[in-house]
Amino acid sequence: MAGLLDNLKSEINKPDNALVKLILLNVGVFILLLILRVIFTLTDQQGIYQTVVDFLRVPSALPELARKPWTVFTYFFAHEEILHILFNMLFLYWFGRLIDEYLGTKRLVALYILGGLAGAFAYVLIYNISPYFQGVVGISRMLGASASVFAVTVGAATLLPNYTFHLLLLGPVRIKYIALFYIILSLAQSVGPNAGGNLAHLGGALLGFIFIKLLQTGNDMGKPVYAIGDAWNRLFRKKSNIRVTYSAKTVQRSTTGYTRPTTTSRTVEMPDQDEVDSILDKISQSGYESLTKEEKQKLFRASQRK
Repeated sequence: MAGLLDNLKSEINKPDNALVKLILLNVGVFILLLILRVIFTLTDQQGIYQTVVDFLRVPSALPELARKPWTVFTYFFAHEEILHILFNMLFLYWFGRLIDEYLGTKRLVALYILGGLAGAFAYVLIYNISPYFQGVVGISRMLGASASVFAVTVGAATLLPNYTFHLLLLGPVRIKYIALFYIILSLAQSVGPNAGGNLAHLGGALLGFIFIKLLQTGNDMGKPVYAIGDAWNRLFRKKSNIRVTYSAKTVQRSTTGYTRPTTTSRTVEMPDQDEVDSILDKISQSGYESLTKEEKQKLFRASQRK
């Protein structure tokens, strides 16, 4: 048990490991809710459990939402059913890995959070304006990360539409068709028993598409999320007792006489044409999968060049 906890702590403390952290957070909340459900059921206190869950679920009724505004965030980190979290986390891992490799950790987190918010917005909006839902708007509540996962899935399919997954029984399938299938499925079920969840799926999917399309034109919707994340990190970052009085930049010199300071920043700069040609040659010889994370991000940066 101690070894398992040490491994989890090691994974959480790794830098640029947002995908694993998102999955662990969802799984941790699921296990906690599962334990509480068993305890309160065995003690015949199911009402307490429902109160706990309602603290996390986003309601469709505007008066209740006004009393619980935090639920537009908490709902997309919580699940009650094992199949629900299983499929959500599998999709988050498969498609989130592509976003992480090509766009980086920060954009993956931004896409997940903004997708969840867009899902909540679509759910609450349609439940309150459509006559079809007027009879249930006061009792409907939503839980689960599906809207966030749909944002990541559609975002990856928009960024890399021809990227191929090898699916059991079906063989190689381009991810744009996988995303399209689940969008159509959610649209077909948007007036069924789980209408709220499927409406949230569509909201998250639309956000994922818009996020990538804007990013390809140089407009990043995730900037507010990055700013909040940076402020949070500064707040809890351990301060060093060592006072630095002098720092010198080291310089790399080339045979052409060009010099530039070295940097530890992970930001990928705009590559020149020689770098792009080298990456494209590597793709033609070994395929996309042979690229490093930095090469993938450079290729995306090059696609933004006007």
